[in-house]
Amino acid sequence: MPAHDLTGRARTAHPDAVVVGAGVAGLTAAAALTAQGLDVQVLEATERVGGRMATRELDGFRLDHGGHLLNTAYPELGRRLDLDRLELRPLSPGVLVHSGGRTYRAGDPQLTPARQAATRGPLGTPLDKARLASALSRIAATPAHRLLARPETTAARALADRGLPARTVDGFLRPLLAALLADPALGTSSRVADLVLRSYALGRLCLPAAGIGAVPAQLAARLPEGTVRFGVEVTSVGTDGVETAAHGRVRARAVVVATDAATASTLVPGLRQPGFHPVTTYYHAAGSSPLGEAVLLLDAERGGVSHSLVLSDADPSYAADGRALIATTVLGRRAFDSGGPAGDEPAVRRRLAELYGTDTSGWEFLTVRHVSDAVVAMPPPHHFRRSVRLLAGLYVCGDHRDTGTVQGALVSGRRAATAVLKDLGLRAVPGVAEAAA
Repeated sequence: MPAHDLTGRARTAHPDAVVVGAGVAGLTAAAALTAQGLDVQVLEATERVGGRMATRELDGFRLDHGGHLLNTAYPELGRRLDLDRLELRPLSPGVLVHSGGRTYRAGDPQLTPARQAATRGPLGTPLDKARLASALSRIAATPAHRLLARPETTAARALADRGLPARTVDGFLRPLLAALLADPALGTSSRVADLVLRSYALGRLCLPAAGIGAVPAQLAARLPEGTVRFGVEVTSVGTDGVETAAHGRVRARAVVVATDAATASTLVPGLRQPGFHPVTTYYHAAGSSPLGEAVLLLDAERGGVSHSLVLSDADPSYAADGRALIATTVLGRRAFDSGGPAGDEPAVRRRLAELYGTDTSGWEFLTVRHVSDAVVAMPPPHHFRRSVRLLAGLYVCGDHRDTGTVQGALVSGRRAATAVLKDLGLRAVPGVAEAAA
């Protein structure tokens, strides 16, 4: 008898390809394969798509699990997604930085060096500010392949070696890169950091109106009905199919493992297991916005908090009853000493009062989300193109094979699909040779 998915639609007993995992990489691979006429089944152990990219509602508030931001300069976003349908809400250009008890605006790549030199703030002399603006302009104009050819070290070492004043580094570049890389120590590869900084200078940070979960939801909606089967746990994989915990064996001509890195290494023993950067996000509701502007607020004083954002300033639908929704990110495994993320909330709240310059005692603490494997660690030397083809018939993809970004996950899924199609003698997916910044 044919298998059935949760909609009751009959499924082919033996599809051409099985994709294990309905995260962004797996959905991208499935879409590329189905576009070439292959019958594909995506087997997902949970009851939803997206993996670490998820959005949930809580009492009328829209809360993202993990990060919330996209960058419009990531080329794969435009290739794989309908950005108009995502209704991206851009943040204000540049960032706000809190340092030395002061909050100032910095790093607006849309301003000329002369205008940035005239801005207020303790980033050094007007010449220092002009040099920072010129540096951002240069990195925006540098092709990705040239950045990848630079000598590789850590991001922290590269910042120290490039001749920029300490006030510029500590007052803008270090807290910005720590926030974008989820790496407070900046042990990330300098090549990765350069690519991320280039994307910052070229594009705009933004968030989807419906939350970050709209990204995998859109990818899944493009698949033929019934392609994704929920509640199916895969226990082993091979070149000719997979075994499941409660749904028997599913045979296929190709198997793509598109799970998180830890699960992938369990299914494929010997597969590289990377490190991770944990991310903890605290959500508060306030009667009104402490800023009135959708702009990233960076804490340059290493006071436990990395950055904060009033999500409802970007889109009011993020918050209930006209209130403001504030998301605050803490990086690292133990930023405070109160015995767990929820126990650290009073310390976070006190720091937010300093960052926003307002009384936060009346803010409602909604919840905290801790993701221990939020962002793949990318120390030097970083391999930007780890093989996605393990054997003919067995493939692996995910941000752990490229870069720990949405861009990396999308490119990885596309590369895996291309490898499958090549082994099956079919046309490859266009664009694989392009950089995965």
